[in-house]
Amino acid sequence: MPDRSDLDAIAAELYALPPAEFTAARNRETGMADRAIAAQVKALRKPTVAAWTVNLLAREGQLAEAVELSAALREAQEDLDAAELSRLGRERRQLVAALATQAVALAKDAGVAVSAAAREDVEKTINAAVMDASAAAAVMTARLVAPLEAGAFEPADLADAVGGSLPGVAEAPARDDLAERRARKAAEKAAREAERAANEAERELARIDAQQQKLRERVDHVSERIEDLRRDLERLEGERGTAEAALEGVEEERREAASRARAAAAVAQRARDALED
Repeated sequence: MPDRSDLDAIAAELYALPPAEFTAARNRETGMADRAIAAQVKALRKPTVAAWTVNLLAREGQLAEAVELSAALREAQEDLDAAELSRLGRERRQLVAALATQAVALAKDAGVAVSAAAREDVEKTINAAVMDASAAAAVMTARLVAPLEAGAFEPADLADAVGGSLPGVAEAPARDDLAERRARKAAEKAAREAERAANEAERELARIDAQQQKLRERVDHVSERIEDLRRDLERLEGERGTAEAALEGVEEERREAASRARAAAAVAQRARDALED
């Protein structure tokens, strides 16, 4: 019987290579492999860019946190803890996005460009590893040949997504256990409802944040306008004081001029009267 560890070791070396180098390297390994596993080496499939990118991340040891979160999610589902599911859901989305960004950066450093579609597959695969223990086991082999998507596979289907063997996959639970199936469905429903509630809460928070920012800007604008008007009022009050002082001076001058005018008019009148006499 062929030694699966030998096949896995060869597969690990092949899947560490950039996809463009895979086929030629696999053919060389086929020619050098033991006859017992040569056919299996030849059957190893070239990984997609997305699968290779996730493999790169797994080899770098960056998926441990995602696997830990996977266990926490499963425990919360089993306990039907909606609040914990909501918190873990937010953490999962943040972690998956960050790991996908890191994986794409590693691929770029290795000289492999990851398209937008491939990046989406990378994110879906990491998310599947967080959501499903079997998917996590497949991803951690670093020998993926195809991307994964949570909820879109049965555990037995993972063997086709991995080059070589798939160790550490727990057997699927018995399908005839009605109580277990009901508990699972209840947990899945709670998870969906918690996710929906979390998304609605995040949207509501974003709406309130936008409204708060708009009102804060309005308050700042009105405050600045009040300060401008206050400065204008102080200036105008100063100008009024200056004008009032000037007015008092002019009025005093007018009184004196009027008095002189009356005196001059009286003198003139007496002169006219004397002339007539």
